[in-house]
Amino acid sequence: MFNKMIARLFLLSLVTLGSVSANTLQERFSDWVDTHAVKFINHAHEYGTFATWVENDKHIETTNARNLTYTLGHNQFSGMTISEYKDFLGFDANQKPSEISHLRGAAPCRATSGGCSQPASVDWVDAGAVTPVKNQGQCGSCWSFSTTGSLEGAYFIKNGNLESFSEQQLVSCDNRKNHGKDMGCNGGLMDSAFSWIEYNNGLCAEEDYEYTSGDTKSAGDCMTTCENVVGSKVQSFVDVPPSSDADMMDALAKQPVSIAIEADQKDFQLYTSGVFTGSCGTNLDHGVLTVGYGTMDGVDYYRVKNSWGTTWGDEGYIYLGRGSEFNNGAGQCGMLMQASYPVV
Repeated sequence: MFNKMIARLFLLSLVTLGSVSANTLQERFSDWVDTHAVKFINHAHEYGTFATWVENDKHIETTNARNLTYTLGHNQFSGMTISEYKDFLGFDANQKPSEISHLRGAAPCRATSGGCSQPASVDWVDAGAVTPVKNQGQCGSCWSFSTTGSLEGAYFIKNGNLESFSEQQLVSCDNRKNHGKDMGCNGGLMDSAFSWIEYNNGLCAEEDYEYTSGDTKSAGDCMTTCENVVGSKVQSFVDVPPSSDADMMDALAKQPVSIAIEADQKDFQLYTSGVFTGSCGTNLDHGVLTVGYGTMDGVDYYRVKNSWGTTWGDEGYIYLGRGSEFNNGAGQCGMLMQASYPVV
């Protein structure tokens, strides 16, 4: 039960800061708790969550009033501080691609060399090469979802059917005990996951090795009884040349691409729609999947699939601004710094 006395005092103090009534804030917070099935440990936890929710609500209001190219809104992270929200990231920035034995596959051709032509837009979701949005839950396993997403796209393009691959197999088995380099819920790197899939001769289907780490918050033991999907072995993988929109677009014309981004900003946390052109750096901490590019209301974008379920963002997706003006060419949120895709 909500501690009404404490909440009322806190709400009344907030009313003096704006036009929203205390009752309205309390009702909206209660609706948010019901919508996202939020559970509280005790009254102190509930009160702290409410205080953070109100702070984020004010940020949403003031940001949307600026009429930017994107909008913010409430989602499952609205009651979290930035520190709490960061637990849902998981890209291992300390593990660099150069630490992998070697990167294989020819780099994409550069449009500036005259060897490529790029379509005006690409959307692999519409093409049927992207599985429904998944949810990593309370586990820093974003890297595994980015990996399976690009593998699913490559497999679809080669074989003509869409297969959902097992993130849990990567989280539980791709580690130093099993000739891997990733660290389950403590982070990983897509390139090293591609290498492990090659070593493992493929990956199991999602239905044969279902994801549980989002609930258990741990990697769990590696299960060796499932059979890899025929044709899922990674033969090689390609690192897209960094800081180049032309090369990224060339890669996306071929298939979906795994990328790393910085996602630890409040506007990213509360993103709802539009092309995200807000403040966002290059301290890479989250793995996601780029599924296309285009232009929306005159603003160029990359369409990106996240792994936080459909209640976050634009039904689980975000549109990141596209162009050389972002981070001195490193891309919005650093998305052009470490991009790669598998060859099957």
